[in-house]
Amino acid sequence: MDTLRYGGFDGAEIAVAQMGTGRPIILLHGLFSSGEMNWRRYGAAAEIASAGYRVIMPDFRAHGASAAPHDPAAYPHDVLALDIEALIGQLGLTDFDIAGYSMGARTLVRLLARGLKPGKAIIAGMGLEGLIGGTARADFFKQVVKQPDGWPSGSPEAFAAAFMRQNKVDGTAVGLLLDTFVSTPLDVLRGLETRCLVLCGKDDRDNGSAPALALELPGAALVEIAGNHMSAVTKADFGTAMAAWLAHAQ
Repeated sequence: MDTLRYGGFDGAEIAVAQMGTGRPIILLHGLFSSGEMNWRRYGAAAEIASAGYRVIMPDFRAHGASAAPHDPAAYPHDVLALDIEALIGQLGLTDFDIAGYSMGARTLVRLLARGLKPGKAIIAGMGLEGLIGGTARADFFKQVVKQPDGWPSGSPEAFAAAFMRQNKVDGTAVGLLLDTFVSTPLDVLRGLETRCLVLCGKDDRDNGSAPALALELPGAALVEIAGNHMSAVTKADFGTAMAAWLAHAQ
């Protein structure tokens, strides 16, 4: 596996791991996570690569091995989409697929809304309300970033704070990043023409309803696997479902 360095929209360093050969697919990870955590640790990237894909896994800014600037100017609205657009240009990609989990799925949809034209897209760990809604989800994480300690044991906040600590997240940088999220209007979702798979854990309602999202996207397929928002991505079925759909979707 190769790990290379590219420049984000403003030149900030973006770490990108790659494995496999064949048709390119970009995999976008979730908040407080990384390409290693979401895609490599539990085997999804290897399964997709074995199906004949060149798997490209950037770490978003403020995550993983990428830069985590503290300058507010480094965090305009849609900054993650801006970075991926810059990466696609530097890699010279013109015919490729793309997938994202949670925040990565949100970023994927923003890319589609901004005019990206991949062959196929997989929107994972995401529901309708997480895309068209307000700032409630970002506000939840802002509270955790601001106050990482003292939450009741077993609470969603405590789980999020523990995940943030586990992945050594830079709280200042991620706090700035959370202010960059942009909602996507329902009419824009309904106008997206890219062939999509909506993939989600059956018990995952963290970002709203995945079935409702699939109904609003033209021609989208829906696959639900066992698990909730934190566990579904760790299941063998996750990578298997992605590879199978990529192989058979027309």
